[in-house]
Amino acid sequence: MRYEPKVNDYVSWKDVEGWVYFKDSTYLTIETFVRPKHPDDLPHGTNHRNERVLVCCYSTDWKDIQYIRTRNDIYEEK
Repeated sequence: MRYEPKVNDYVSWKDVEGWVYFKDSTYLTIETFVRPKHPDDLPHGTNHRNERVLVCCYSTDWKDIQYIRTRNDIYEEK
């Protein structure tokens, strides 16, 4: 049975390891790094409080993704 990636799964792909942050039918993103924004930057731009590094993985490569574990929601600690 082939693994189907889902949001909030912790996965490994090539040299990348992290949480599946977004998924649609053509690609998904793997969150590899998160850090809080500097307080001076919060009033500017979006409502997001963190900066994220996301790696794009297209559906043709999903066969190479290895499942590690799942978290219940985005607020769960590592």
